[in-house]
Amino acid sequence: MTRLFRSSVVDHDLSVYLSRRPFTIRLTERADDAAWDAYVSEHEFGSPFHLIAWRRTIEEVFGYRALYLIAFDGPKICGVLPLFLIENMLMGRVLLSTPFAVYGGVLADSPDVRKAFSDQVQTLAVALEVDHVELRNGHEEQCLGYSRLDRYVTFTQQIGPDEEAVLQSIPRKTRYMVRKALKHGFTAQTVRTTEAFERLYHRNLRRLGTPSFPKNYFQILLRNFAENAEMREVILGDKVASAVLTFYFRDQVLPYYGASDQNLNEFSPNNFMYFDLMCTAGQSGYRLYDFGRSKKNTGGSYDFKAHWGMVEKELPYEMLLVKRKALPNFTPTNAAFRAPRKLWQYLPLSITRAIGPLFIRLVP
Repeated sequence: MTRLFRSSVVDHDLSVYLSRRPFTIRLTERADDAAWDAYVSEHEFGSPFHLIAWRRTIEEVFGYRALYLIAFDGPKICGVLPLFLIENMLMGRVLLSTPFAVYGGVLADSPDVRKAFSDQVQTLAVALEVDHVELRNGHEEQCLGYSRLDRYVTFTQQIGPDEEAVLQSIPRKTRYMVRKALKHGFTAQTVRTTEAFERLYHRNLRRLGTPSFPKNYFQILLRNFAENAEMREVILGDKVASAVLTFYFRDQVLPYYGASDQNLNEFSPNNFMYFDLMCTAGQSGYRLYDFGRSKKNTGGSYDFKAHWGMVEKELPYEMLLVKRKALPNFTPTNAAFRAPRKLWQYLPLSITRAIGPLFIRLVP
């Protein structure tokens, strides 16, 4: 039968019996970290956001409680599910997989293991008296059968070592913008500092009406992911024109946090940056370029990514309603956030950087 052993990080009796299958599901311990990462790295649907480095970063920066579930079939790991318990005045009490990540959800060896996780999550959600559970699945095969969220898509593209082939894979209009950017004398460099990126990123967030991340967040990401993450700056003259924090996972490259100097937009620094990253990654042996998540048909980043001609795929996010009666929407598309976002755009940058971390943690 499936069992979940009580952990000292939870103040409830979470021991439950779910199915007749011989899977043991328990909360992880620190001693499980290496085996967890090995399983994630080998699983078809694993991602950087399933790795222990992401858990460490979220715990250290935001203080959310990690409730990472690991399933065993005898001595063998047969599934994992990263979960965080979020509690705040806006969202209420939520189980989320995974905060500030585009991918999360169950990784399992079989449908039977997924079913065991589905039952377990429902029991855990009731025991913890959460309002809802959100699973940010990247693939249909991860779904547990909860209510679907039809909001997001992701963009991916196969890449290789041939720069001209990469260029020709881009649609004509965007290819023209890339060629134009290549003539402006941009150079790229990899750094382990985040100061220049943060200056650009905080300005971009304020322009979008979005709160800033804590000051140490990006540096901690680089530290925890070590060689699997990098900060890449694009230089024009003596200025950092754009920068991107990128994750590397197996044969995949994921540019995750990007920003540019709006005063240099006429030179298309973002077009240079992403094309240069595609080429550099392809020449380094990476084969899948993951441009990340966007809200469907909302302009902005969605349009920018769509113009690169990549494969667009629906993200099958799921939500389990527990105490909540209707699917919530804590995204910028919610009309209730329109006025606060508009006000944010007019606040001094010093104010948005100072108080932004207090607000960003409300909507992970």
